[in-house]
Amino acid sequence: MNRKLLVLPAVVGLIAPALAACGGSSGSSGGGGDAIVVGTTDRIEATKDAPAPLDPAAAYDVAAWTVLRNTFQTLLSYPRTGTDPVPEAAERCGFTDQLSETYRCTMHTGLQFSNGDPLTAADVKFSVDRMLAIRDPNGPSGLLDNVDKVETPTDSTVVFHLKTPDATFPFKLATPAASIVDSKVYPANKVYSGTSVLGSGPYTLASFDSSNEAVFQKNPHYKGNAKLNNSKIELKFFKSSSDMEAALKAGHIDVMNRSMTPDEISGLSNGTSQNINLVEAPGTEIRYLVFNTNDATVKNPAVRKAVAQIVDRSALVRDVYARTSQPLYSMVPQGITGHTNSFFNIYNNPNVSAARSTLEKAGISTPVPLTLSYTTDHYGESTTKEFTELKNQLESSGLFKVTLQGVPWSAFRPAERKGQYQVYGMGWFPDFPDPDSYIGPFFGKDNFLGSPYHNDAIESQLLPQTRTVAERSTAVNAFQEIQDDIAKDVPFLPLWQGKQYLAAQSQITGTEWAMNASSELQYWELGKGVKG
Repeated sequence: MNRKLLVLPAVVGLIAPALAACGGSSGSSGGGGDAIVVGTTDRIEATKDAPAPLDPAAAYDVAAWTVLRNTFQTLLSYPRTGTDPVPEAAERCGFTDQLSETYRCTMHTGLQFSNGDPLTAADVKFSVDRMLAIRDPNGPSGLLDNVDKVETPTDSTVVFHLKTPDATFPFKLATPAASIVDSKVYPANKVYSGTSVLGSGPYTLASFDSSNEAVFQKNPHYKGNAKLNNSKIELKFFKSSSDMEAALKAGHIDVMNRSMTPDEISGLSNGTSQNINLVEAPGTEIRYLVFNTNDATVKNPAVRKAVAQIVDRSALVRDVYARTSQPLYSMVPQGITGHTNSFFNIYNNPNVSAARSTLEKAGISTPVPLTLSYTTDHYGESTTKEFTELKNQLESSGLFKVTLQGVPWSAFRPAERKGQYQVYGMGWFPDFPDPDSYIGPFFGKDNFLGSPYHNDAIESQLLPQTRTVAERSTAVNAFQEIQDDIAKDVPFLPLWQGKQYLAAQSQITGTEWAMNASSELQYWELGKGVKG
């Protein structure tokens, strides 16, 4: 067993590697050779409620964004290290005013979609206008809803006029939400149903079978920053991580990434096989509880605060996740500029007496009935164990009576958006490396959760204030105030922050670069070298 440890820059951007153990090959293998076979337990399926899981206007989870990241281009992208976006389909971009309200990009000439259609500024405008026209409830339109108007003075020039100042706009243009689609293929006012993809990114999606595999092939028309170390990726879908691990050990797959259980990570880390490398990196994934503030019980902040005073995050990450995650005391995780431990500062260590006092002062009878809902098949196989632990913690206090409700993701997400759950668990992977990505999506009328919670100070004052600041480190005080406000009112309860893991056959190269800070797998980094 070879183990590689990666570290993030002081300000989180994309992962910058530092190898803490030898093993495997680290050289580039070029763009040829056999397909690299990648395993995943992520499910990407077209359903009645989500008929277009791979349309950029409708896709908004890490599994789908991994596909989009590898098949579409954006005007900007992230380099291997650093936090600032760099040109991708664009030749250069920048604000043309001091207020951060007008953003202009000059594009490379000669760009093409994978079908040979030319890619011009008109396609960029079409893609943004389309996103905002469709405004899919499950999609990422919120990232671009500050766009007032898009102009294309020439075929290679696109100008974005924003409604309000937004220094984070370049970061948003580097996300799959800003994927450039072919205006000759994608409909302007409805989603592109099914699982077909047509972009200008490093790969084409040659075939897709949600019950078996997806095949990605090198796009001969691609012109961008990514240097492909392979010509073909086969993505195998597994029903369980144990099946995926067995396939890796048997040599049927080359790489496995999402999602591994803590026991599997521990076993791979401590095993004796010299043919598999385990790569570990700090992660910016978070898990949290959401309180439906329209619910008759949890609309009372005392109930929410009492839960915050009881939940033992340290026990959760120790007993459920075997320390493959770490306790989280803010919606903004450690490693992101502006993070502060607001929940610990206010509630300190778990304290049943304090929770009882909180409920008594509010005149609330105990035990308080709560239903905790969670998805059974989206965030990994440990989720059920996690919610069983939360139930035990709350009930052992004598202050709550908890019912658990496990629901498949295909039904969970639509029900959550409709406000059908009282308290429920969610995960979040950042759209871009900035504290705004952990705050902005959860507030406002069209927030990602469909949450009824409203906080005027955050929505109308603090968050807009942070977006006027081009030098992001100077927005720290406002972000810390936002985190404190969330902790005081508890519309959300952060639980833990995850690490990233990838396991691969020892001859697979580029694993130290393959995972980005949003937990998407960058297929082009993977290659085959000399077997270690």
